Amino acid sequence: MPRINSPAELEEFRKTILSTRDPNKPCITLCSGSACHASGSGEVAASLEAEIEKQGLRDRVDIRRTGCHGFCERGPIIVIHPEEICYFQIKPQDIPDIISQTILEKKIVDRLLYTDPSTHEKIIHESEIPFYKHQKRIVFGSNGSIDPKSIEDYLAIGGYSALAKALCEMSDLQVLEEIKKSNLRGRGGGGFPAGKKWEGSRNAPEPIKYVIVNADEGDPGAYMDRALLEGNPHAILEGLTLGAYAVGSHEGYIYVRQEYPLAVENVHIAIRQAEEYGFLGKNILDSGFDFRVIVHQGAGAFVCGESTALMTALEGRAGEPRPKYIRSNIKGLWDRPSVLNNVETWANVPLIINKGADWFTQHGTAGSKGTKIFSLVGKITNTGLVEVPMGTPLKDIIFKIGGGIPGGRRFKAVQTGGPSGGCIPENLLDLAVGFDELTQAGSMMGSGGMIVMDEDTCMVDVSRYFIEFLTDESCGKCTPCREGLRQMLKILTNITVGKGKEGDIELLEALSETAIEASLCALGKSAPNPFLSTLRYFREEYEAHIGEKRCPALSCKELIAYHIDPALCMACMICARKCPVEAISGGKNRIHIIDQEKCTKCGTCFEACPPRFGAVAKISGTPVPPPVPEEDRIITRKGKAQ
Repeated sequence: MPRINSPAELEEFRKTILSTRDPNKPCITLCSGSACHASGSGEVAASLEAEIEKQGLRDRVDIRRTGCHGFCERGPIIVIHPEEICYFQIKPQDIPDIISQTILEKKIVDRLLYTDPSTHEKIIHESEIPFYKHQKRIVFGSNGSIDPKSIEDYLAIGGYSALAKALCEMSDLQVLEEIKKSNLRGRGGGGFPAGKKWEGSRNAPEPIKYVIVNADEGDPGAYMDRALLEGNPHAILEGLTLGAYAVGSHEGYIYVRQEYPLAVENVHIAIRQAEEYGFLGKNILDSGFDFRVIVHQGAGAFVCGESTALMTALEGRAGEPRPKYIRSNIKGLWDRPSVLNNVETWANVPLIINKGADWFTQHGTAGSKGTKIFSLVGKITNTGLVEVPMGTPLKDIIFKIGGGIPGGRRFKAVQTGGPSGGCIPENLLDLAVGFDELTQAGSMMGSGGMIVMDEDTCMVDVSRYFIEFLTDESCGKCTPCREGLRQMLKILTNITVGKGKEGDIELLEALSETAIEASLCALGKSAPNPFLSTLRYFREEYEAHIGEKRCPALSCKELIAYHIDPALCMACMICARKCPVEAISGGKNRIHIIDQEKCTKCGTCFEACPPRFGAVAKISGTPVPPPVPEEDRIITRKGKAQ
């Protein structure tokens, strides 16, 4: 490995790399992020290698296993460059056709293309697919084109040029001022301006300082940081090193969840490569600046995403928060100034130094600059990772990129900001996504989780679910969080099972206020958000559960019953055969009846009944109609038994 000692050597080496790569040579990029890996990209890669070898194309075709491409539900994904031909849901048996038809004969394999659900048109090129077309992939875009295990791939796209520029052309103060000018706000939840945080550490009198990557991503359904760390680890290392230079730190940490084995593997490889090339370690780029990075694997506690808990865990103690009498950028890890930002924040830094703060501020709103990566999941047609400029309306993310709600169902709400975030209703779909805008709506940006819900979602149960998650993840150190959340969960559970009573809403509000005011850390202070936001926008659902013992969404198991409408039953016997507890009686030409004593409310009969009949109904808040008398159960109308 050549050690690079100057910007000139870096540029020369980059030219050497590019000179060995023919831009017109077919390059097959295969998504190998965790999601695609789970869908079989490893087997696809093996098949691809074998077919290339079999066809004698080793010198004529490049294969690159990349990080996450974003469109996770359609994986494994292959994109063939330079034509940008995009194939989805690849199986090993598809590889011979891809090689023989697309690579050798320049033909398209139609069955592997994306089909637009609205126009039924087959789309060949990745950038023309609606999921990608409406995004602005500034930070995440490189994930789909480089091998995360290859530093040469990163150098080929301009990697480490920001570090070379900073160390050899800019002072540490100039780097700091550029970040401040960009108004880059932390992508991990709080949205605190990164430049101000860095400046606090830089100005702290303690000479030993630390910079830390927070990759403890614990929000349900969120995996933005994992995808970046897996797919482009050098970008995070470069950003971290730039931050270290700006604040005067010589030691950095990457705190990553132990459940992210691929991210851990790739970042270790990246550190080793960066050290060998001279981008980490002693006298980086012959500038006199020293910096080393240590990877720490966390045990998976959600609370360790909180800054003081994370630093306590880094010190080798139980990951519990501590009071922030002094901010951690002044007195953090081992009581020394410590800059903590999440993965996405650090990944933005090289782009800002390379292209300038003015370029960065072209995107976004007055208070929220740049782009943001979201994990779009739930009741949505297109699930995956999306990157959009700050200020993009929620409806554009959900309907233009996400493709709307599947099955013709109606949109009900979107939960943003992770378990401590809030639920935003349909009438706020025009809301521009930004730190301040989401907070005003009763939610938060958080790390970027976005869970879409349809009309069948019970908002009371959603609140109960997230409060249960936060109760389990509370470290238990402070009473308002430990006991307050436990009591909130008990009340919410009672409401969803029909045991709610007058005064419960007021008691939940009081417990919420106490948790917000008196909890030790941000977990407890923000934990009531799921309840408060759902109460704010869906109060009628709480009142229906308590006053009428009715679940308007027909979701809460204890408040619903299943009934077969005798006027619609065609005696097809499908529901009776499918019922796991044999609670349905009825035979050929006989109207079926559900025994309510035996019924476990699993919903199998509802799902099994053919849509053309629609005989099985959900009931909530009203008594189940009495069963049809035995003598009236025989179907006699002509054709009804067919």
